[in-house]
Amino acid sequence: MENIIKEFLSIPTTCISDAMDGLNNLHPTIKPLKEEYKLAGRAFTVKVPVGENLSVLKAISEAKPGDILVVDAKGDQYRAIAGDFVVGMAQTLGIGGLVVDGVIRDIVGIKALNFPVFSRGTTVAASGKAGVGEVNIPISCGGVPVNPGDIIVGDADGVVVIPRAKEQQILADSLEKMKKDESREKNISGKPEAIRKHLEQLLSK
Repeated sequence: MENIIKEFLSIPTTCISDAMDGLNNLHPTIKPLKEEYKLAGRAFTVKVPVGENLSVLKAISEAKPGDILVVDAKGDQYRAIAGDFVVGMAQTLGIGGLVVDGVIRDIVGIKALNFPVFSRGTTVAASGKAGVGEVNIPISCGGVPVNPGDIIVGDADGVVVIPRAKEQQILADSLEKMKKDESREKNISGKPEAIRKHLEQLLSK
């Protein structure tokens, strides 16, 4: 795993979002199947029409270990782009996680894999395999542009996209934000007088 990926993995998505002024957050309905799931890695993008998932299988076969599959399924919530068998294959081949603007199925089986899956929810209907779709191209997922190689970070609060061209600056800004949050927590939380002073400062602006 790249050092920059490791560093982003240690930063809450809330801090990363603040560092980007909230501009690159995926739609808030895209959440992990388990709150404890966290992922960070380079985006391997997938674009599919509603109800098709052959390109997801292609992406699994072509992505590098550690890559995050980011699937633009148009937000469809009727047909799943993957079930536990497909997700299990991705896990076995070393994929770092799955983020889909759509839904999955076989939720019990997928949870048993302990593999980070982020989606809009679950369904019972499968997708077809018409062979329509594209991989490793610029897409939109959850209302945010995603390019191959962008860094994807997800945790219980949601998913953020870090554009590759700005990743070093965003990392520095995110670390600074996390440092400020930790300092505020240490110096203010649980201390009534410190809280009152902090509120006065905020309200006087």
